[in-house]
Amino acid sequence: MGKRFNGKVVLVTGGGSGIGRATAVAFAREGAQVVVSGRDEEKLRQTVKEIEAEGGAAGSVVADVGVGAEVEGLVAETVRRHGKLDIAFNNAGVLGSPAPAADLDEDDFDTVMRTNLTGTWLSMKHEIAQMRSGGGGVIVNMASNIGAHGRLPGMAAYAASKAAVSALTRTAARDHIAEGVRINAVSPGATDTEMSLWPGETEAGRADRLGAAIPLGRVGAVDEIAAAVLWLASEEATFVVGHDLVLDGGATA
Repeated sequence: MGKRFNGKVVLVTGGGSGIGRATAVAFAREGAQVVVSGRDEEKLRQTVKEIEAEGGAAGSVVADVGVGAEVEGLVAETVRRHGKLDIAFNNAGVLGSPAPAADLDEDDFDTVMRTNLTGTWLSMKHEIAQMRSGGGGVIVNMASNIGAHGRLPGMAAYAASKAAVSALTRTAARDHIAEGVRINAVSPGATDTEMSLWPGETEAGRADRLGAAIPLGRVGAVDEIAAAVLWLASEEATFVVGHDLVLDGGATA
């Protein structure tokens, strides 16, 4: 176990799989006490089990970030267990059902926006309330490079939600840095997670579909995204405020 986050309490939403799980494990490896949250209790339990197997400290809270009362309860429970909240990674998100913009289902569009955008805002709202009373903290939000380039057809709702997360991050960072709350975002490109696979698609099929559009020639690894989140959350990045760090192998270059 490392030392960068010894004594820190970290909350990771969407912590049951993919980038969220990898980041939660990475924080724990560096000494943090981690709380993972999401809607699937069994997936959260597996993340906690993985952290504890390495000697780390973790717990879980089931919550839907799109429901204000559940987010408020999540932050309150984190503080009840650990006495404070130092760092939050607002990672929870959904892809939605791919379709041309004019053919999107209204309920599906609303679900994507509520989880990705409203959920990020609700998370920040309650995290900041705790951090400002506790002397400050750090927040990293999950955006996406799709929010910047929008080049994947059928992804209008997702792209719009993630572009909005990036804008929300910049504005919130300006609003709250004087209170000691430092806020940034990461914008991964295609990453080796279930979310980046179309329904029924194999990893080889994903590589064929996406590889040519990525100058580096491959999708990202979850550990690469986790490393960026940890850097933004660390004392090494104290002068970084309101930044959206793109991690996409050159796809938006």
